[in-house]
Amino acid sequence: MRSTLRSFDLAHLAHIELLTPDPAASLHFFVNVFGMTESGRRGDSVYLRGWDDYERHTLKLTPSPVAGMGHMAFRATSPEALERRVAIIEASGLGKGWTDGDLGHGPAYAFTTTDGHNMEIYYETEWYAPPPERKPSLKNQAQRFPAHGANVRRIDHVNLLTSDVAELRHFMEDVLGMRTTEMIVLDSGREAGAWVTVTNKTYDLAFTLDHYGARGRFHHVTYALDSREEVLRAADIFLENGVFIETGPHKHAVQQTFFLYVYEPGGNRVEVDSAGARLMLAPDWQPVVWSEAERRKGQAWGLKTTDSFHTYGTPPIEQYVGTRRPI
Repeated sequence: MRSTLRSFDLAHLAHIELLTPDPAASLHFFVNVFGMTESGRRGDSVYLRGWDDYERHTLKLTPSPVAGMGHMAFRATSPEALERRVAIIEASGLGKGWTDGDLGHGPAYAFTTTDGHNMEIYYETEWYAPPPERKPSLKNQAQRFPAHGANVRRIDHVNLLTSDVAELRHFMEDVLGMRTTEMIVLDSGREAGAWVTVTNKTYDLAFTLDHYGARGRFHHVTYALDSREEVLRAADIFLENGVFIETGPHKHAVQQTFFLYVYEPGGNRVEVDSAGARLMLAPDWQPVVWSEAERRKGQAWGLKTTDSFHTYGTPPIEQYVGTRRPI
């Protein structure tokens, strides 16, 4: 397996748009249970942020007949990097064109992945300016600690489902300039999962095989907390609020994050983890490859992965309309 080099054209994962058929309940969850702050509204959409996200928002919540991901976005490192990366995307044939931007950021270039996930890249952004009641004592902090709900700090990563991991991985490496840090390869030689990064974290984006062979579905978005203890506290908060816990708290084997997964009321899976992904500073990092037998052992301390973690995604497969490939 060859090592991959970061392009430095993409700065970081910027935000995600989640679609929800129950917008009022989803908004209540993200504000009062997850602990996010509302930072604006436009049309039917509500924009939310973790307390130490520096941009105006990292989550856009939009009403929709079914749950799923509307789009996800990366910020470029400069206007020149944006133009350079757009040219590469256009050459791949998967570009959709420029938009005027959205609340909190300037013009964005929209495109799809090889599997049909909607993404965009932009550079111009609005840094969050807290109102007086949210202004922190320390000027190097984005806003005051909310002391509300799970108190999620920042967006950490997104996980997608795909009909073809290898094809999507090559797109992420060759078109978006990401580095692959860990992988799962089945005994058949087929790739079952990949973790890629644009930063010095070990991953900003992950993707695994869709159990049904469907294209372009969403698995989960993750927000970081500061410690394992805060993840345990989040579990109690979810319990007190009647939120179904799918799996965890526990420690992943791949990437070693301490995790907890729940479903928000609209049906999308969300995760909190402790301190986010590990740091990867080595310029010659070689992807860690996990075998089928190793993954059958379950998570780091032996917890078996619940079946729904492999089979559930949004849109739910019962409502999914689109092309499918045999798994």
